[in-house]
Amino acid sequence: MTALLLNIAHALDHLVLLIFATAVGSIAIEFGFARWEDLMPYTTGAFVLFGLGSIPAGRLGDLWGRRPMMIVFFFGLGVSTMLVGLTSGPWSMAIALTLMGAFCSIYHPVGIPMLLQNTQTPGQTIGVNGLSGNLGVAAAAALSGFLIEWAGWRAAFIVPGLIALACGLAFLRIAPSETVAPARRAASKQFEMSPALRKRILLIMVMMAVTNGLAFNLTTNGNPELLKDRLAELASDPSTIGLILASIYVLASLAQLVVGKLIDSMPIRRLMLGILCLQPVAFLLAAQVDGWLMILAMTVFMLLVFGAIPFTDAIVARFVDDSMRSRVSGLRLAISFTISSSAVWALGPFVKASGFTTLLITLAAITACSAIFASQLPSQSVVRPQK
Repeated sequence: MTALLLNIAHALDHLVLLIFATAVGSIAIEFGFARWEDLMPYTTGAFVLFGLGSIPAGRLGDLWGRRPMMIVFFFGLGVSTMLVGLTSGPWSMAIALTLMGAFCSIYHPVGIPMLLQNTQTPGQTIGVNGLSGNLGVAAAAALSGFLIEWAGWRAAFIVPGLIALACGLAFLRIAPSETVAPARRAASKQFEMSPALRKRILLIMVMMAVTNGLAFNLTTNGNPELLKDRLAELASDPSTIGLILASIYVLASLAQLVVGKLIDSMPIRRLMLGILCLQPVAFLLAAQVDGWLMILAMTVFMLLVFGAIPFTDAIVARFVDDSMRSRVSGLRLAISFTISSSAVWALGPFVKASGFTTLLITLAAITACSAIFASQLPSQSVVRPQK
């Protein structure tokens, strides 16, 4: 049951961060903005804190405990998300979104190591967790679109906030207490690798997290408006757009289950290269299509974007001891999320100036860098656990 709540937490983490992307058109109208693009920069603080907050969250997860940090996550997320729905202008919304981003930052460096600490199949565990997170992405599109149409954009924030509070109460009752913080446990394994190799792996992990994060943020935040641009007949129908996106994300999320199982059974470097080399091809093809074909193209590139998500967590699980995973994850996430958060700030102005075709070509270039970084990861035989 604790694992189920941790996976639900991952879904909520991504859901609340992407409500704004679905609701931005309605919010812009109420707040008096002529174009949705002009409102996008106000959400930058949420994504910056989502990254920077990972360092203290990871440190507290290892030194204080993962269970108490997850309690803070659930209740903080619930309250802050509801506050966003009660704001009355762009700057009060920016402040509330930034607070929400700070609580969102807790999950990845704390919740995922908590899931992995006793598992014998890390790839499969990461795959299921990744599926849960991306079901949250799908729910952000479907649930937000429905609530916006039938109850207004404020309900799109308040309802998930109430769900987070309910999950926090359940976690408080069900999750077992920690007898000792992870950092105070004896290290379970050490790896035979030189300091230079260790630094190389960490650098590759961070660089891949940056490029994968840019691809994830640009697509998931830009896809609602991309569909409206390429399917003009649906531009005034947020619930239909939401259902289309939800269907794409649910289908694409299944890729993580497949990738997770493969991580446990084959060399991770070969698997990564196979997926990452296909990403730029998919984005270049998507840049050439219009109309209903865009739904097919979007499904393909989201399959590949979601399919790449488990790799950085799998590298941490394979090469970093549990006693310090939250701190390593926090450092990696702080760097990657902070840099990739610039995508959210730049998305509206970039599309306004250059259009979605240029955005898709830029995504092709970014994902080509991911493939280059992955090619530098050492083979599995180079790093072996000590007996």
